[in-house]
Amino acid sequence: MTWSELDFVRGGWSIPGDRTKNGRMHEVPLAAFAAELSPQASLGLRCGSLFGEAKGPFQGWSKAKTALDKRISEAGALVLPWRLHDIRRTVATRMAELGVQPHIIEAVLNHVSGHKAGVAGVYNRALYAAEKRRALEGWAEHVCAIVASDPANVLVLRQQPAA
Repeated sequence: MTWSELDFVRGGWSIPGDRTKNGRMHEVPLAAFAAELSPQASLGLRCGSLFGEAKGPFQGWSKAKTALDKRISEAGALVLPWRLHDIRRTVATRMAELGVQPHIIEAVLNHVSGHKAGVAGVYNRALYAAEKRRALEGWAEHVCAIVASDPANVLVLRQQPAA
């Protein structure tokens, strides 16, 4: 995520096609909650990548996941095997359980399958912007409700000092 891709006035993130798996530009509406957090993400840096170091975008996903698993384990929580892609699966599944229609979930994930595959995709050019915004707002409300209703469910991970 780069600063130039974000529009906090409009509340959106525009991912260029050269950075998406399917090569299509992807508009991601930012839930109000995410829009409030994002400007704080890089400690005042307003050029380049939002996350990672000033010299480039975040890299080292596997090492970061291993470090996260270790921090969770050290905090006393059980870490079951998981993959980064499981986050997308969990969000998609829970959105469906919250009543979001499958074609909107597909649009949120920038998938071109199901309702957008084949002939249907040739004729249906809808971006579902308002529906994606409602889905992501609903997801944000769901996550906030979980945290607010049972703070014991939340494991606080403090930044470890560099060794």
